Amino acid sequence: MGERPYILLSCGMSIDGYLDNAGGKRLLLSNDADFDRVDDVRASCDAIMVGAGTVRLDNPRLLVRSAERRSDRVARGLHPTPVKVTVTGGGKLDPSADFFQAGDVDKLVYCASEAVDETRERLADAATVVDAGEPVDFCRVMTDLHDRGVRRLMVEGGGRVHTQFLTAGLVDELHLVIAPFFVGDSRAPRFVGDGAFPWGPDRRAALVEVRQIGDVVLLRYALSERFEKDAGRGSPRVG
Repeated sequence: MGERPYILLSCGMSIDGYLDNAGGKRLLLSNDADFDRVDDVRASCDAIMVGAGTVRLDNPRLLVRSAERRSDRVARGLHPTPVKVTVTGGGKLDPSADFFQAGDVDKLVYCASEAVDETRERLADAATVVDAGEPVDFCRVMTDLHDRGVRRLMVEGGGRVHTQFLTAGLVDELHLVIAPFFVGDSRAPRFVGDGAFPWGPDRRAALVEVRQIGDVVLLRYALSERFEKDAGRGSPRVG
């Protein structure tokens, strides 16, 4: 693999490891203070990635919410909000989704080779569709993002994407926020699925920060030698 961005994976989950409930209204796993922290981290990154399932189910806007942070980015010669990125095997994405319609910023769709032509036709001018191999090759995606100038990538879900990044050993830093309740339903999506992870009983992940934020707690882990002590705390980088 060529050079890749610094990768920060950010996730909120219940005490028992779930990202959401099994259906109905979206489950809020955090609070206003932590949402603001996440917004600060977003503002410090060059791109934000979610999986296609998250685009379909959650319809996220993936924008920097704070006007002050947007203005700060513009003053530094950046777009008000980071580039938006998703990955898909089949390309079943709706161009009217907020991912594509919200924000004057580039949208990149990394797509499995077999579905590239159909996805380009479906999305038209809503996004740039990039051939990511068959099946999608995350190392290839990371190299392409780096070539496009992305130096800091924030990965925000969902569970399948978390699993693929973590099992591939691509994550440099993990932000895990624990909500003070249980979901208790095995039908609900989990933080990660089954896989061979680099960290286990004989190789423990390095916990570098524990922070209480109202009624939730942030656990911050260094997962690679590239870990930047102050880079993931939310302060916008210079450059």
